[in-house]
Amino acid sequence: MPGQSKRFVIIGGGPGGTTCATYAARLGAQVVLIERDIVGGAAHLLDCIPSKAMIATGGMMSNMKRASEMGLAAVDSRLDFDALKNRIIDIEQRLESSVSSQLSSQGVRLVEGTGELTGPNSVRATTPDGTVIDFEADVIVLSTGSRPRIPDWAPIDGVRVLTTRHAYPPPELPDHLIVVGSGVTGVEFVHMFSSFGSDVTLIVSRQHVLPAKDPEVAAALEDTFVDRGVRLLKGARAEAISVDGQKVIVSCDDGRTVEGSHVLLAIGSVPNSDSLNLEAAGVESEWGYVKVDHNCLSNMPGIYACGDVSGKLPLSSVASTQGRKIAEHAMGLHQGPHRHLDYDKAASAIFTEPEIADVGLAEADAFAEGRKIRVTKVPFSVSAKALINNDPRGFVKIVSDPLTGVVLGGSIVGRHAAELISVLALAVTAGLTVTDLVESLFVHPALAEVLAEAAE
Repeated sequence: MPGQSKRFVIIGGGPGGTTCATYAARLGAQVVLIERDIVGGAAHLLDCIPSKAMIATGGMMSNMKRASEMGLAAVDSRLDFDALKNRIIDIEQRLESSVSSQLSSQGVRLVEGTGELTGPNSVRATTPDGTVIDFEADVIVLSTGSRPRIPDWAPIDGVRVLTTRHAYPPPELPDHLIVVGSGVTGVEFVHMFSSFGSDVTLIVSRQHVLPAKDPEVAAALEDTFVDRGVRLLKGARAEAISVDGQKVIVSCDDGRTVEGSHVLLAIGSVPNSDSLNLEAAGVESEWGYVKVDHNCLSNMPGIYACGDVSGKLPLSSVASTQGRKIAEHAMGLHQGPHRHLDYDKAASAIFTEPEIADVGLAEADAFAEGRKIRVTKVPFSVSAKALINNDPRGFVKIVSDPLTGVVLGGSIVGRHAAELISVLALAVTAGLTVTDLVESLFVHPALAEVLAEAAE
């Protein structure tokens, strides 16, 4: 019954685990949260947040270099690397403190250590000093996240050969960074370090970056990279890395090699489930990901999973929403009809310059399915606000149903795309039509006006 006191034990204090903990506590549950690294999540606070902080610094540098175009005298925009490091540390500490305070205020018990299942209703926590604490639970939530994937041929040393965990920020600013992996994380690194002044080479295993995104969006980003002087090595798959003093050499499967000062791997992640002892509770997994249903419930009653370890979209926003849904479901609030999570309607963003964001049905996917759609596209160059900002790059593309006008998806390339996509995300989730967008009275001048123009 709603409000009934239940014992929650949550393993992993990332966005999913902490959100679940606070919601469950508000609903009357007794909550224990076990975290071994950093409250708030290592992937979130040591990857996501620092990367966006570094990108923001790079963006500020780019804006300052264009100051004369805005009627300002030239200003010094050199990077203070030590100041950047201190800024990132400060942000991480403030966010971790904020999350810890919120959990404490809700009465959540925090346990520092590693957690593992010892049965379908029991969890064991081992603290850093070796102390073992056993808990009985009515509800167990697995929220242990993921870690960078490291292939056998990559001699990671954290100095010259880096994973994402070594690069926020790296030990030193690379003279020439070789990025292996052209997905979301890889292109953000390319943007970040090219903004700082490093030479950058991106090894692209296919024929364009962002293979899972709209080809038109990928092409726009590639143009920006080329303008920045980034070297794109297309159709090449890295297969070996060697370190020779102050340089690294990446060898590709087609015989080509690239020499630089540092190499960074951004080729995906693996779930942190190997230490959970899933078999002790009979929890099923696939490739290390816990198999869950639409309620994030595993095959075992009372055992849930959220975040990266659930095998769904690896986004902090998705993990947080999963955590809230788990708390509500476990506490009995979902007895009647309710809206389930629809991962196909999750908005995502890439914090390059310009930013890229999308939501819902993609144009290429619709064509592949043989689905009839209406696609409209408007460039930001028609926007007064874009001209005022001296940044008319990019466009808005909206995908809609040609019969009903319902907004099915959209892509945005341009300044503040990560913010603007929220309007389209709401439209997709709520089933709004292009007419609803056209008849909305947006602020003028504002970049959002382009959304209404694209909907016409």
